Amino acid sequence: MANQKRISLKDLAHELGVSIATVSRALRNSPEIGQEMQMKVKELAKRLNYRPNPFAQSLRKEGPRIIGVVVPNLVTHFYAAVLDGIEDEARRAGYSVISSNSHESCEDEVRAIDNFINLHVEGIIASVSQNTTDYSHFEKVSKMGIPLVFFGRTCLPDLFSSVTANGDVAAKKATQHLIETGSRRIAFLGGPNHLDMVKRRKHGYLEALRDNRIPIDRELVVCNRIDFDLVVEATKQLLQIENRPDAILAVNDTVTFAAFTAVKEMGLRIPEDVALIGFTDDQHARYVTPQMSAIEDQSYKMGCVAYDLLQKSISGDPNKYKKIVPQKLVIRGTSDKHGLMI
Repeated sequence: MANQKRISLKDLAHELGVSIATVSRALRNSPEIGQEMQMKVKELAKRLNYRPNPFAQSLRKEGPRIIGVVVPNLVTHFYAAVLDGIEDEARRAGYSVISSNSHESCEDEVRAIDNFINLHVEGIIASVSQNTTDYSHFEKVSKMGIPLVFFGRTCLPDLFSSVTANGDVAAKKATQHLIETGSRRIAFLGGPNHLDMVKRRKHGYLEALRDNRIPIDRELVVCNRIDFDLVVEATKQLLQIENRPDAILAVNDTVTFAAFTAVKEMGLRIPEDVALIGFTDDQHARYVTPQMSAIEDQSYKMGCVAYDLLQKSISGDPNKYKKIVPQKLVIRGTSDKHGLMI
């Protein structure tokens, strides 16, 4: 018995499939943890002869309650607004938020997750970078029992809760509007095809074409890296083909304003020559001339919902939730060719 391993909070958390924070709070009778989970934790602790470490406990009592947030591009309105929602909800619950910008780099994303783990954050909220195709760093988070919630761009749906927009429905409505206002050669400017967000929005676009018996022209579907300068050049190439598009649906704000810039630089009129609808925010959509028809996120609300899902996980809820925050289509000058409003 002298060599028997000392049971830690981590051991209890691993055995129960919950976070270390959940176990710690259950043992302290925290009202944030349900009675059923408290009983499970205490019964396991008793069975395994768990003994708290008074020194470690004193350190934890002095430490702040922190969650980590990693986003692909912090300078965009969408991610900044989501972060606002997370921070407001976290502050009300007594948490501090540390945010990290992955700059659309998988390496930076992995580094951010490792930093959060080393800081002993109580939970993580993340949106996947466009370069991420290996999700092993997120799988590690799951194995360690650290609560994590995805928003916007997601992965590993069986392991984590997520909050997303209804991009497929919104893209279908936007494409239908373009068709009803006279467009027939509608291009889709997307991002990397492995991103679930791109898949959903492209699916809605293709569904609208099929519903209206408009042939799908693969030449009009351009899905590459989300980068302003690259999209400007890709759009110009698209507008130089023999049977050029008469409308564009753009997958996010970076792509939207890159397409807008390219059309203007080509000397074409919006919407008379090329109609345009983009996924972007209300504020920036009204800054350009003509004002941008836009599919607008409820990004602040998405942040609030993401935090709520994280809090459920921190509190010991084992369920994996899939929440949808709907988007809205706002028609302005860049798409309404014939004055037909829907």
